[in-house]
Amino acid sequence: MKLAVLFSGGKDSYLALQYASVDHKISCLLTLESEKEDSWMFHTPAIEWTKLQAKAMEIDHLTSKTSGVKEEELGDLRSIIESAISKYSIEGIVTGALASVYQSTRIQKICNDLGLWCFNPLWQMPQNQLLQELLSNNIESIITGIAAEPFDDNWLGRPIDSECIDDLISLESKYRINPAGEGGELESFVLSAPLFHKSIRIVESNKHYSNFSGRLEIKEAFLA
Repeated sequence: MKLAVLFSGGKDSYLALQYASVDHKISCLLTLESEKEDSWMFHTPAIEWTKLQAKAMEIDHLTSKTSGVKEEELGDLRSIIESAISKYSIEGIVTGALASVYQSTRIQKICNDLGLWCFNPLWQMPQNQLLQELLSNNIESIITGIAAEPFDDNWLGRPIDSECIDDLISLESKYRINPAGEGGELESFVLSAPLFHKSIRIVESNKHYSNFSGRLEIKEAFLA
């Protein structure tokens, strides 16, 4: 089946892509860049660098802007999916949805309206298991966004490795966070993974942080 992947550049959308690629043809990646830093539907930190990730994986990539306004984003999502239907004759959409009913039901409705299969390979996966999947699949990713106590700016740019995962799990009960960031506590960016033909190297970045909220701005990066 020919599929398009809703791709944010983070660990969840990449892992969903990898799972889907086992039995299906990935025709393209679809990325919506929000004009607001906060979005109800879409990941925003480092979203502009998904172009470099697509190049690293040698997968076609469609991008579009979205206002970031609640519900209006859905029209922008439908438009980019319709573009993928027209250009690639896709038969389904892959999402990295894990537990968000808000996101999954809205994407499912668009797919139903357009006669597409909506594939959510990570749906209801335990978050600790998802984090371990990153290690077992040799997926190198970093934290690019934080939005919860007790995260300080030292977490921005931190590799999601075994030590980081242990720390996240230890914080789960004390601070009631979702260790994989499903509640919006964390955002991530994949630098290297099995589907990457080249890895991404970050040359320059800036941290923007205030009161347990922040993002990593990638200023310069290249493929190596």
